[in-house]
Amino acid sequence: MSDLGVPRILKKDPPAVGNVSHHSIELYWDEIHTLQRKGPSEQWPHFSIEEEDPKTHTYGTIYMGYSTKHTVEGLEPSTPYRFRLKITSPSGDYVYSPVVSVSTTREPMSGKHLHCAVNLNDEEGTRRILQAGNVKVDVPDKLSFTPLMVAAQKGFTRLVNILVNHGADVNYKNGSGKDSLMLACFAGHLDVVKYLRKFGASWESRDKGGSTAMHWAADGGHLNVIDYMLRDGCKVDVKDNISLWTPLMRVSAVTGNADVASLLVKAGADVNMRDKDGKTPLMVAVLNNHEELVQLLSVKGADHQVKNEYGAGVLDMAKAFGRQNIVNFLENKTLH
Repeated sequence: MSDLGVPRILKKDPPAVGNVSHHSIELYWDEIHTLQRKGPSEQWPHFSIEEEDPKTHTYGTIYMGYSTKHTVEGLEPSTPYRFRLKITSPSGDYVYSPVVSVSTTREPMSGKHLHCAVNLNDEEGTRRILQAGNVKVDVPDKLSFTPLMVAAQKGFTRLVNILVNHGADVNYKNGSGKDSLMLACFAGHLDVVKYLRKFGASWESRDKGGSTAMHWAADGGHLNVIDYMLRDGCKVDVKDNISLWTPLMRVSAVTGNADVASLLVKAGADVNMRDKDGKTPLMVAVLNNHEELVQLLSVKGADHQVKNEYGAGVLDMAKAFGRQNIVNFLENKTLH
């Protein structure tokens, strides 16, 4: 095409590259000394930026106007791109610049990347992201879990070590007040529990409902974890803030796990502790039809004669809820 009205000097110069990020490339060109804008804008030369399609090697226009710069947005990170400048004179003649090749930068590491690496148990990836220095080690995910909480819950002991060594707070709490120790106790990861304790995780910590790690361990039902906790000085009869339930009461209400209950009772759990409604573990076990646990608590000294705030005893409750096997057991126990 003719060069009429289009300076030859621009044929030799591709668009210059300005700021480049992981998703954008700035291009600019300087026509101040070579294209004198005179008269109305329709008499000015105008510019187009064209981008090459890497599959078809054809060019498509991504910008057209009178500006001398354009930022290409929405690009993929770590990806090469090719652009050329088209200058069109008022008469319609045009000329192309040489092509400029430029690659976007790597996407900066974020909390999302760290959580992804932790969830995949990717030790090397976790180290690389933390060593880059621009991601906080305790960055929470959308569920308010930190990377350490995720690793503790999943039992990724080596990742727990990596995160703690990079400054992860072992006592950080999520939105419900749970910390990494509670999550590890519930999930039964003894190695993680021991490691967190070594680095300052506390048995005294409570979630927003007032539950401690022992409450959550009782729910999880992992005997080796509970045994370690008891030997390590974790309190056995602490009450939560909602129902005034101890860990033993939680067993009576939730799992009915007689093995866990036996371990707690052996460590001194009070089998006749009352909750906010005056119920004992035995009453709660009856209401939830945990037959084996009812038998265990009875053997361990649970009081059959105690009444709740409404004057009902365990036998009354068993009859009211149709727990016939428990009724038979309690009546037989009373006879003897």
